[in-house]
Amino acid sequence: NLSQTPVLRELLKEAKMPGTTIKIESPELCMLFCFPFKQEPQLIKLDQPGPLTLAMHQFVTEMQETKKGVVTPKELFAQVCKKAIRFKGYQQQDSHELLRYLLDGMRAEE
Repeated sequence: NLSQTPVLRELLKEAKMPGTTIKIESPELCMLFCFPFKQEPQLIKLDQPGPLTLAMHQFVTEMQETKKGVVTPKELFAQVCKKAIRFKGYQQQDSHELLRYLLDGMRAEE
C-alpha cells in the first residue's frame, strides 16, 4: 500500500538527495506537513537520509520496476529490526506495529 502512495514515493525520491529543499503546495501534502490551518506553501530542507529511509526508497523503487520479478524487503526489514529488535527472529508480529515502527523510524531520521 505504501508503494502506491504517490506523495510518499515523491518524498522518498526527493529525500534520497541530501540538501534538497522541497516545496509543499498540494493540499494532501499540506495536511501532512503544514501547521494546522496554514495553507501557504512550505519549504522544507532535507538532511542526509538515514539507513531506514534509504532502504525504504530502494524497496519502493524495486517494486516500481516492471522488469523485476520477485522483490524481497530484506534490507528494509533489517533496518526495521535495528530500530525495533522485537521483530528479529521472524516470529509472528502485528503488521500495524511494523508499519508504526517503519514510519516512526523514518520520521526520526528526518
